Amino acid sequence: MKRTVGTTSRGIRAPIIKQGDNLVNIVVESVLQSAKMEKYQINDRDVIGVTESLVARAQGNYASISDIAADVNQKFTGDFAVVFPILSRNRFSSILKGLAMTGKKIYLFLTYPSDEVGNHLMDIDVMDELGINPYTDVLSEEKYRSLFGEKVVHPFTGVDYVKMYKDLAAKDNIEIYLANDPREVLRYTKEILVANIHERHRTKQILLKAGAEKVYGLDEILTEPINGSGYNPQYGLLGSNLATDTTIKLFPRDCDIFVHQTQQLIKEKTGKHVEVMIYGDGAFKDPRGKIWELADPVVSPAYTKGLEGTPNEIKLKYIADNEFHDLNEEEAEILMREKIKTKDSKIINEAATLGTTPRQITDLLGSLCDLTSGSGDKGTPIVLVQGYFDNYATE
Repeated sequence: MKRTVGTTSRGIRAPIIKQGDNLVNIVVESVLQSAKMEKYQINDRDVIGVTESLVARAQGNYASISDIAADVNQKFTGDFAVVFPILSRNRFSSILKGLAMTGKKIYLFLTYPSDEVGNHLMDIDVMDELGINPYTDVLSEEKYRSLFGEKVVHPFTGVDYVKMYKDLAAKDNIEIYLANDPREVLRYTKEILVANIHERHRTKQILLKAGAEKVYGLDEILTEPINGSGYNPQYGLLGSNLATDTTIKLFPRDCDIFVHQTQQLIKEKTGKHVEVMIYGDGAFKDPRGKIWELADPVVSPAYTKGLEGTPNEIKLKYIADNEFHDLNEEEAEILMREKIKTKDSKIINEAATLGTTPRQITDLLGSLCDLTSGSGDKGTPIVLVQGYFDNYATE
């Protein structure tokens, strides 16, 4: 019978995970139980995605805001600047609480008109009307308020982030500025904590070149335990989330071990060779809200070998319009399948690839998994993707 389905993505329900749980067993049993109940088969090259929060929770990879303060106090001797954090109650507010607990004066610099992932502090059209040059102008909090009003709220969350961050101060030790040149912070201090995510390496380089004396990034805070806390040796505080009023959940560590153990256990139980990945935020942008979803340092902190690289595809509609446009449906289908079967193992710079997606497989799959599982109460932190590596020629 002719195949009628290509890629499918299933959100798999799982129990509430607690510290110390054997997550490998739970993930495998959840997938196999779903297959049995819903009457489908596990196949070679299926992909199992597990959200990073599940892995971190099973590890107990948590830290308190006092742990953050202790580590920062070890690294900075005097007042320090924090440059270019994102605007987020979930991602940065708890970190800022910890920074404020140091008791040091904090010069908090926010980018404008939006943060790194697209959350706006102002209406860009109003900014233009006021003649503000975002490349050169530095706005104090007072100047910002005089220009844009006492309450400037985010269109989706309804939060005034400047006020929220200011209110996290301990004894009024946070001073806020809006700027886009990180070198502006050197007017106030030469000790700097770089808080942006995807441009952090460039920001650090600019500051060091300009004369900064101490420069750390969020990826260098809590890279090892503080008073028995959780930690992440590669990403530090990047990828962390609010857990409680005084604790954060860190990005998971030892992820390679988890994905390979899960792959092996599926092999033992089914005889099938699946691929496994851990995923966090998807790598996509909301065209209406202008917000880029990716607030984690990477989409996938670990994945099995079969997920390396980029897709190797040809564009069906290009072939249909250029090579097979004079053929009837049956002839075109036969030749299309043959062309796909005989394509090179790695197609580079051919017209037939125009319009295909030159992104990492893990970024594409991670985005699919993130959209499938959602970020709320769906209860499906495991995702099974089937048929992703199939194509029109697969029977």
